[in-house]
Amino acid sequence: MKILLTGATGYIGKRLLLELVRNDHHVVCCVRDKNRFNPPNAVQKNLEVIEIDFLNPSNTIRLPDNIDAAYYLMHSMASSSDYEELEYSVANNFKSIIENKGIKQVIYLSGIVNETALSKHLSSRKAVEAVLSEGKYHLTTLRAGIIIGSGSASFEIIRDLVEKLPVMITPKWLNTKCQPIGIKDVIDILSKSLGEQKLYNRNLDIGGPDVLSYKQMLLQYAEVRGLKRYIYTVPVMTPRLSSYWLYFVTSTSYKLATALVSSMKVEVICRDTQINEILNVQPSSYQECLRKTFMKIEDHEIVSSWKDALGSGVLTQHLSDFMKVPSFGCFVDRRTSLISDQKVTVDRIWQIGGDRGWYHATWLWQLRGFMDKIFGGVGLRRGRSHPDQLATGDAVDFWRVLLADKTKGRLLLFAEMKLPGEAWLEFKIVGKELIQTATFRPKGIWGRLYWYMVYPFHGVVFSGMLKELSK
Repeated sequence: MKILLTGATGYIGKRLLLELVRNDHHVVCCVRDKNRFNPPNAVQKNLEVIEIDFLNPSNTIRLPDNIDAAYYLMHSMASSSDYEELEYSVANNFKSIIENKGIKQVIYLSGIVNETALSKHLSSRKAVEAVLSEGKYHLTTLRAGIIIGSGSASFEIIRDLVEKLPVMITPKWLNTKCQPIGIKDVIDILSKSLGEQKLYNRNLDIGGPDVLSYKQMLLQYAEVRGLKRYIYTVPVMTPRLSSYWLYFVTSTSYKLATALVSSMKVEVICRDTQINEILNVQPSSYQECLRKTFMKIEDHEIVSSWKDALGSGVLTQHLSDFMKVPSFGCFVDRRTSLISDQKVTVDRIWQIGGDRGWYHATWLWQLRGFMDKIFGGVGLRRGRSHPDQLATGDAVDFWRVLLADKTKGRLLLFAEMKLPGEAWLEFKIVGKELIQTATFRPKGIWGRLYWYMVYPFHGVVFSGMLKELSK
């Protein structure tokens, strides 16, 4: 079949793409920016990529002919405070673009919305479903609750809380019930729903066999990890305090934390499990999902992560808009060093950040990350998805990868920390020389004052890092 896949650079989309190609489907991927789409070589033969921004679609958009079905996997929850309006506009534009193309089925991954008093997040999901249902195709809506898997926001939050806090004083919504499902089961259900006429014009809930409170999920995680944890719930923690609690303790962004807190007050339990019989699937238990996730993490097989979405930082434009590092009106710190082994140096550059740190005066990077988080920035919370692999669009602590060319030994990063301006950090090997360049384009007088305030630290941080990379 010929499949239209939206959200192809997202957490679910990246994984579903591999499954669709594995099943011999031809996949047309819709992306906002081709520069940050790096599909594996194994899928190239059955892949077509088109650049579409469904928020601001061009009148000249032409979809390929003979598309059989489409997946709608676009969400805006982590990237904007007015995501309800954004999601409505995107869904409406999507419907308008595809409804006269002869597409038979649209599959939408939504959230469980069984209660009448819904959070802003779940209300938005329901509104999107209503818009999509008006199209000239058969809509299949799959409603999921908490998704557990390597790189998922839900799993990362659970892991951060349990690993960091032996004793937790928590808000009362930790007693709310939910029905988690593993990422592998979500991908399996999404794939098997394709062309299944029993699912046409229906919405169905998908979930694992366990109904648990969030508190039970944390304690069972601790059990699987062999940790002793104590959790006490209190009724006095406001939604704002709860959001700050999640934001500072876990790797989530504040916008995402706020949306999640409002949703966690609502029970997300499947109405029934009839989809399991229709598709002949048997979702794994919560603890089994955790064990599978740990195996993937240990083997460094994190196919996708919520942290690599542009919405996890401040960069929302095309990456190509920042590829060319400016020079006019900029402050530049350029340092060079001879290298003895190019391969060793490149490998070190490609391992920078995350658990490995920044090679020299890492405590200063950590201090800068802490200050950034205090002011609502990303801090160092995102780390990196793989210890020694980088691709365009990846997050590395408070940086975003703009260019990663390992054969030429060039890595270009763009800062996503809170700054009175814009900053780039570039590593480039020319002959036997490593060139390390920090560029800052200030915004107003505060930007210039900021540069002069931090410049004394550059001598410590950048010279020491360059020396370590050049060894």
